[in-house]
Amino acid sequence: MFQFLVNGEGGLTSAGYAVCIAAGALLFLLAAFFAGKGSKKSKITTRQLAFCAMSMALAFVTSYIKIFEMPWGGSVTLCSMLFIVLAANWYGVKTGILVGLAYSILQFIQEPFVLSFFQVCCDYIFAFAALGIAGFFASRPNGLVKGYIAAVLARGAFHSLGGYLYWMDYMPDNFPQSLKSIYPIAYNYSYLLAEGIITVIIISIPAVSKALSQVKKTAVDM
Repeated sequence: MFQFLVNGEGGLTSAGYAVCIAAGALLFLLAAFFAGKGSKKSKITTRQLAFCAMSMALAFVTSYIKIFEMPWGGSVTLCSMLFIVLAANWYGVKTGILVGLAYSILQFIQEPFVLSFFQVCCDYIFAFAALGIAGFFASRPNGLVKGYIAAVLARGAFHSLGGYLYWMDYMPDNFPQSLKSIYPIAYNYSYLLAEGIITVIIISIPAVSKALSQVKKTAVDM
């Protein structure tokens, strides 16, 4: 059904790129719509559009700044997940999930690899959309930190599921056979938690925390 979108090497065809770009644009507009629904004015504002676009752009740019890269996909980046989490913290779960979905398409276009439709869902669509659950913690004390941690754990769960279903053959020979059952979990959470720890330390610095609070006030028109 989707063969016209994918070439024989697991990459995207021209039609595949076009469909992904269109889907990403639609998801971004939906994210902005829900951001507007969550505000007091109940409509999309230029500011909300700008902040949703900014969060996606910063996430995408910082995803290229890799502190460490894993051999079979995944890397420790310069806080790239944080910017999707910020959108969820500003505008709620629905917006966060949709921004995550739009971002997942950017990530897919950046490094597409297709084994099956469900593999794409696990490695891209579900994994990055899961960052939007950070919005559940937005109104709680230390909500940004708590939401970020929950988002990282949720993203890792989907990557690990994809690992069990599609990537077990890539387990290195020197990995202990007795621990084979936890290989996808160990692999995916190794880089996600490393980035998560770095990010939590940074956003817990009083000056950074205060600055992010001011940005949130601006983002939600307070």
